[in-house]
Amino acid sequence: MAVSSSASSSLLRAASSYSRTRFFHSSFRNLSPSSPSLLNHQRSLASAAVRSFHCSPRWSHRLDWRSPFSLRAQVRAVNPVIERLERKFSTMAAEHPFKAVLTSLPKPGGGEFGKFYSLPALNDPRIDKLPYSIRILLESAVRNCDNFQVKKEDVEKIIDWQNTSPKQVEIPFKPARVLLQDFTGVPAVVDLACMRDAMHKLGSDTNKINPLVPVDLVIDHSVQVDVTRSENAVQANMELEFQRNKERFSFLKWGSTAFHNMLVVPPGSGIVHQVNLEYLGRVVFNTNGVLYPDSVVGTDSHTTMIDGLGVAGWGVGGIEAEAAMLGQPMSMVLPGVVGFKLFGKLRNGVTATDLVLTVTQILRKHGVVGKFVEFYGDGMSELSLADRATIANMSPEYGATMGFFPVDHVTLQYLKLTGRSDETVAMIESYLRANKMFVDYNEPQQERVYSSYLELNLAEVEPCISGPKRPHDRVPLREMKSDWNSCLNNKAGFKGFAVPKEAQDKVAKFSFHGQPAELRHGSVVIAAITSCTNTSNPSVMLGAGLVAKKACELGLQVKPWIKTSLAPGSGVVTKYLLQSGLQEYLNKQGFHIVGYGCTTCIGNSGELDESVASAISENDIVASAVLSGNRNFEGRVHALTRANYLASPPLVVAYALAGTVDIDFDKEPIGTGKDGKSVYFKDIWPSTEEIAEAVQSSVLPEMFKSTYEAITKGNPMWNQLSVPSSTMYSWDPNSTYIHEPPYFKNMTMEPPGAHGVKDAYCLLNFGDSITTDHISPAGSIHKDSPAAKFLLDRGVERKDFNSYGSRRGNDEVMARGTFANIRLVNKLLNGEVGPKTVHVPTGEKLYVFDAAMRYKDAGYDTIVLAGAEYGSGSSRDWAAKGPMLLGVKAVIAKSFERIHRSNLVGMGIIPLCFKSGEDADTLGLTGHERYTIDLPSKITDIRPGQDVTVTTDNGKSFTCTVRFDTEVELAYFNNGGILPYVIRNLIKQ
Repeated sequence: MAVSSSASSSLLRAASSYSRTRFFHSSFRNLSPSSPSLLNHQRSLASAAVRSFHCSPRWSHRLDWRSPFSLRAQVRAVNPVIERLERKFSTMAAEHPFKAVLTSLPKPGGGEFGKFYSLPALNDPRIDKLPYSIRILLESAVRNCDNFQVKKEDVEKIIDWQNTSPKQVEIPFKPARVLLQDFTGVPAVVDLACMRDAMHKLGSDTNKINPLVPVDLVIDHSVQVDVTRSENAVQANMELEFQRNKERFSFLKWGSTAFHNMLVVPPGSGIVHQVNLEYLGRVVFNTNGVLYPDSVVGTDSHTTMIDGLGVAGWGVGGIEAEAAMLGQPMSMVLPGVVGFKLFGKLRNGVTATDLVLTVTQILRKHGVVGKFVEFYGDGMSELSLADRATIANMSPEYGATMGFFPVDHVTLQYLKLTGRSDETVAMIESYLRANKMFVDYNEPQQERVYSSYLELNLAEVEPCISGPKRPHDRVPLREMKSDWNSCLNNKAGFKGFAVPKEAQDKVAKFSFHGQPAELRHGSVVIAAITSCTNTSNPSVMLGAGLVAKKACELGLQVKPWIKTSLAPGSGVVTKYLLQSGLQEYLNKQGFHIVGYGCTTCIGNSGELDESVASAISENDIVASAVLSGNRNFEGRVHALTRANYLASPPLVVAYALAGTVDIDFDKEPIGTGKDGKSVYFKDIWPSTEEIAEAVQSSVLPEMFKSTYEAITKGNPMWNQLSVPSSTMYSWDPNSTYIHEPPYFKNMTMEPPGAHGVKDAYCLLNFGDSITTDHISPAGSIHKDSPAAKFLLDRGVERKDFNSYGSRRGNDEVMARGTFANIRLVNKLLNGEVGPKTVHVPTGEKLYVFDAAMRYKDAGYDTIVLAGAEYGSGSSRDWAAKGPMLLGVKAVIAKSFERIHRSNLVGMGIIPLCFKSGEDADTLGLTGHERYTIDLPSKITDIRPGQDVTVTTDNGKSFTCTVRFDTEVELAYFNNGGILPYVIRNLIKQ
């Protein structure tokens, strides 16, 4: 029986500092309390790990998935205290409040899979009516209950969910693992390295800063679409990726050796969420003979994709994730659960993308922020696992914490398809059935209680796209032409470009490499098959290939000035596109594979051809991008594409062939075929049967096995990176990628305490739907921005700027990149769009960073005014870290996106909500006032969700709700943020 390295590394650390009893109580929560040979397993694991230390790659995975790990001095420390630990373990085992429900799970052929904490053994009829997603929270609370971090009262709150969830009660949750990608992973590892330094300066044990749960980091956000329409595109783009990011990649590779329990999946392997779905997801853990459900929090908002596999997962801020890594329970409000019943069957030619855009619109309208959504009903049998994952993926776009699909027979089939062993799948099914977490649609269904109910007849879903500026602005395909013309006419906004009537028919003629070309409003200049949302789904990927094939056969060709690209989420996609023979046709239409990563969806579109860029800029053309992504906010995809539409991969190919979004596919031809006849949409669109046949013959289990066996071998460029063996990072003061942040500068063991805000200036005054892309852009660094000036002053040439996302390990760049989005709309600028603001005392118009520094240097605090949905979009901790570094003390908004609000709290910024029906406009606030927020200076005088008074220097006064939602968040605020709180706690323990 193998021992998890989570337990092992905890043991090794415990051996060197065994007196921290309560700390280790939580660290050892996964050890089997009934296993008499536990210590023998630990001894043999340590011995085996030493033997294998030099012969396996540091980031090797799968069956021996967490070994080897860094042992060194810790190994030598085990034996002297082994007897003390043995006594401690037996004491802890005896103390477990729910030891009576620890039950053996027998194997069908004899023996046992292991033991598990049985929910049926609690013998409480309320559990039978709980949503499946809540049962996962319940099991975690039962298993981790120590009456310290997780109490019996917490278990009772969850069991009584039907009565407690409307009351906003707080519960602790300990996820089984943490998932990172490199844009968020680099700052997370920077923070961990910096926390080690802080521990050292405060005279404590730096080894306390080590992940206590498995941490998987997939490098997928760095590859850019520089080279397209080439057989060599993958290699060329990867070489450029390594040239730009060598320092970042070396740092991450150092992190995988310096920190225990951390797996780094190298660049070129795939998109984090698809790798999670196909490979990393366990569904059920078996840790030292104790079985429990897989659960994960990730520093990417689309972590929810794993919910399609029946694994509870959602996005959190990077700083929250760091605390979870270090063994801190996550404090969360027990959520309501929306039951979403699906029935019927999708019509012929309708895709999973059409379905998810429809579901997103429905749920957005219903209002599901902070809630779980759980899908059920007869329609589930019509949805493949990949279709479910597509719906789960876009949870952030419809606002839910999770879009959960409980495990059923479809899940088990997918696990087998993706190479999980028969024994593993048998264990998963046996455990989930025994613990009432498996749905068998062949049996009568126990009625479950939900907070509210929705339903959708799948037959009513029709082809659609979303845009031009928001994912939930769905447009039925049959209405697209009229909607586009409305957008041209409408005043500037989410559905408007305010193009004067006389300019709407403008034609920009130009020469593209000697070939005559032209652009109009709506012309497609980027067509990208991209993003975890869709590239994980064989039906839509093969559907795109079939569209390309039919177009080739009819003689249609994508215009050469359209930047086409295909970025699969894993190597499996390449294998089945080749197996089907469809990649050949995609190549002929310009959709060559450009790399394995997020590319266009995250804004790594690369440059447009200079002739195309000039034609757009000089003629003020509203150019379009069509992508199979999940985000289309302004300025995200590309600075020159003002209209960005989300569409299924086959529709991306169709719009690329049409060359414009200004088309009625039902009535207008896409082009002229080689026979001189008009070719219509219906002529190139594959049937559901054609797609199903391609999936059946082309997607094979061997493809998953061979892909993920190879993933652990890395690639030559990654393997050649050399990294130091030290456990403390040597900061290079001249680095523009990795810099020691100032979060713990002058930190003492005494918390700074609560504080209000006095006479603060308004740094920015926003309307609704300010996204994390507006606050902290991930894309290109504008040549005139403060960040560009900083880099140029340090000898970085413009061609080497890279992106903001790639420089998140450097706080000096990121502070300058805060509120640097070129599409920022700040009311202080009276309609002018851009990353500037008014310095109120002087009336000067300055870049936001420059204005913030002027306030800071003069000793003035600042606040931000905002409308509804402030901080929506990606879970981006820099959207909170950046404002904190600029000196922002509070954000007053109509409403906050869930993750962003918790990120603000985590960085010590006060989130406040206007009262219902009020906002800055109704209260007559212009942003030129000075603001005082009357918050008590004693943390014990503040309650979660209490009202506070805000006054201005011109005599206005209004009441806001302070959005510290839990007692734990108040503790974070009292400590100046979550990370100082964690450090002080670890030192005390």
